Amino acid sequence: MTVVPRARRTLPLLTAEQIAGLKPELADPVEYRKSGLSLNHIVGCPLDCGYCVRHLFDNFEMKAPRVLMSDEAAVELLTGHRYFQPHLTPIQIFNRATDPMLAVVKPHTFNVLRLLDERALTNHVLVITRWHVDADDCAVLNSFRHLKITVLVTHSGIDHSGIEPVDSAIAATSLRTLHEHADRYRTLLYWRPIVPGLNDSDAHIRQALELSQHAHATVFTGLFFRAQIAAYYREHGLPEPYDDIARRKIMPEESEQRILTAFHRPANRDAPWGPLFRKTSCGVAYAHGQADYNGHYGIRELCDICPLAQLELCRNSWRAPDLEQVTEQARMLGAVGAVEVTERAIMVEGLNEPPRYFLQHTHGYQVHDRAHPHHHRRHGRADIGWPAPTA
Repeated sequence: MTVVPRARRTLPLLTAEQIAGLKPELADPVEYRKSGLSLNHIVGCPLDCGYCVRHLFDNFEMKAPRVLMSDEAAVELLTGHRYFQPHLTPIQIFNRATDPMLAVVKPHTFNVLRLLDERALTNHVLVITRWHVDADDCAVLNSFRHLKITVLVTHSGIDHSGIEPVDSAIAATSLRTLHEHADRYRTLLYWRPIVPGLNDSDAHIRQALELSQHAHATVFTGLFFRAQIAAYYREHGLPEPYDDIARRKIMPEESEQRILTAFHRPANRDAPWGPLFRKTSCGVAYAHGQADYNGHYGIRELCDICPLAQLELCRNSWRAPDLEQVTEQARMLGAVGAVEVTERAIMVEGLNEPPRYFLQHTHGYQVHDRAHPHHHRRHGRADIGWPAPTA
């Protein structure tokens, strides 16, 4: 039986005029992102994290959360979306324009989960937060019967108040609470963004290593440093971490190596780095005892830190799709040029991210844009902080 959370008044609706003033990407509550079909019918957040992707949507100054539509209407849009596949498509809730565990947002988060669970859907659902989670919240999360829910707790350890005004101790406490009470759901330490000279000291890494003991898995990743975020840093006199911007996350080789060195436990031959992962879907899949739904096994250098049992699980589930079938699907989605299935990925041209992710989740196999190659050992990340790629 679903536990009913403490009652709170629902958030006010944005007016039609207010919605018309939003960027089109923000006014559309459903977006396909790499880790899933993302539902964002609540916009506005008071947490003011300097590196937040809300800068990309020109609504960083929108502090009070408001709703675009009812939860029921939003769930209908999500499950009726052209790319939604029951029991297959991973879902994310409120990960683009607010925090799902804010006190005024939380009732909507739980209601959306309830509406999805009542449909007996078994899809992965990712809930990403850096805010307060208590034992009562855990009881609600444990009560859903069908969904594979993962709560990813964002923890950076950054103590520069202009960049990270939220005390990281809040996330640390929430992580411990979630892990202590976990039954049906799983919880991950989402260690991000890691920025050289800001939160990658030996002390920061030791703190993350300790926190990793209170999670079913740990995922570490770098910083999205786009033009809008760089402009915000300059306008507010914040130290810019890089001399250039990038379309992909920046995670320098040196920082990664220091993290791997700290986590390495050679005595544990089955999992020498513990459950530590470079990719979100890898950590989520591991926590639920499943193979990675993004098919990262094809990018074999990603797997060199994976526990051996997880590696075997992914190996046994990973299959190259039929070229004729995937070519037909890609053409229907708008692909141009040759479609190729390599031992690493499906290579396509002319498809933006949503149809690529649709193919990726359909086949459990990486789908790459030929115009934006994934260089060896970059793992789909920016080249900043790595040696120049070889031809």
